[in-house]
Amino acid sequence: MPNATPSYRTTAPARSLILAAGVAAACWLGVSASAAAQAANSVGSRMNEQVVMIAGAGGSGELQTTIFKPDGKGPFPVLVMNHGKDMGDPRLQKRDRFLHLSREFVKRGYAVVLPMRKGFAGSSGTYRDYGCNMSNNGQLQANDLQQTIDYLQTQPWSDAQHIVVAGQSYGGLATLALGTRKLPGVRGLINFSGGLRSDSGDCAWQQALVQAFSDYGARAVYPSLWFYGQNDSYFNHALAQRFLNAYASQGGHAQLVAYGPFKYDAHGMVGSRDGVKIWWPETERFLRKIGMPTAQVVAIIDEPAMPRTDYAALGDINAVPFVRERGRAAYREFLTRSAPKAFAISASGAWSWAEEGDDPVERVLSSCQKNSREPCRVYAVDDYVVWSDNPGLPQSEALATAAPESTRSAGGTETNTAINTAANIDASAGPGPR
Repeated sequence: MPNATPSYRTTAPARSLILAAGVAAACWLGVSASAAAQAANSVGSRMNEQVVMIAGAGGSGELQTTIFKPDGKGPFPVLVMNHGKDMGDPRLQKRDRFLHLSREFVKRGYAVVLPMRKGFAGSSGTYRDYGCNMSNNGQLQANDLQQTIDYLQTQPWSDAQHIVVAGQSYGGLATLALGTRKLPGVRGLINFSGGLRSDSGDCAWQQALVQAFSDYGARAVYPSLWFYGQNDSYFNHALAQRFLNAYASQGGHAQLVAYGPFKYDAHGMVGSRDGVKIWWPETERFLRKIGMPTAQVVAIIDEPAMPRTDYAALGDINAVPFVRERGRAAYREFLTRSAPKAFAISASGAWSWAEEGDDPVERVLSSCQKNSREPCRVYAVDDYVVWSDNPGLPQSEALATAAPESTRSAGGTETNTAINTAANIDASAGPGPR
């Protein structure tokens, strides 16, 4: 596919919380000290979030793309992060942000670029695939990644000679497919639980994936780092080893990190706050080997935590106001979940809980409000209660943009027995058809 000059337009930019701070000098291999010094700022928790539509030449369609950047003009080294595929209609899939991963790279002076491929979320076009031909499936998705790389070559804030491409699940497969193409500026690849499962028809999807990894290994251009967990519900250690053997036997260079069990399902490790301690140490070593920066040069200023009120003990189910039988059962379920998590309620009897993912507080308020005629407020966060009987007591600053749905979440209302909602597992942090 020849390089084309892409265009872009900005759509619905998210609120940025930028706090000024002193600049510390830093430098790294292949990048000027002045560029690093520009990146050595403090930035708000939204990391200058922007949403653009990247268009390819010749009307090849637009990709809804989230961009996080440090303060300053750059140029910044770039991480391109690619999403998986949720169950159901790809058009209904939420815009992925991979906030925990994005934070770690922005801290180190990177711009993080997250395109939604054609037919997903707000991107144009229609999702297409080649059925059980996994090699072609990955290459088809890789066309959109190449469109993103072409776009980066035109942006003044992008250090287009220092690019790392990563992906999770289907995005990991697409990343390795892209790795068969010689593209300017790409230094290496990171694969988080890469693959694609098919549960329909007579597709022998595991063998088809092994063949795809063999195909990609035969034409691999870049070194790659792979992460697969022991309790990954789609691609376990045994299957990951088959992927590696097929890839390496054809000449592909890859390092497999086969880590142990992670929470409910290791498939969503990279989308979890607690996953950072698993993937960052090996990623840091990998980045150094390929001449990419690893030193922290940006301080991310988090929004103040919601204050503990001690309205009631966390485990006091009967103290939760407004909700009745189903709401109390939902709160009991919330108590069994692992942090980060949040539980919201409203005076109309609506309730919702969320666990894991980018921002449980943001998601749980959005989910609760869909079922409520009254404003929803957070009752508990992680392991403490934040509720107050005083509705005028602020809990947190209003959030300007909606985040992806919960990794594991549920919501409902006590006043309308037919209204219940539950969010499916999302591509950035949990199991789902990939």
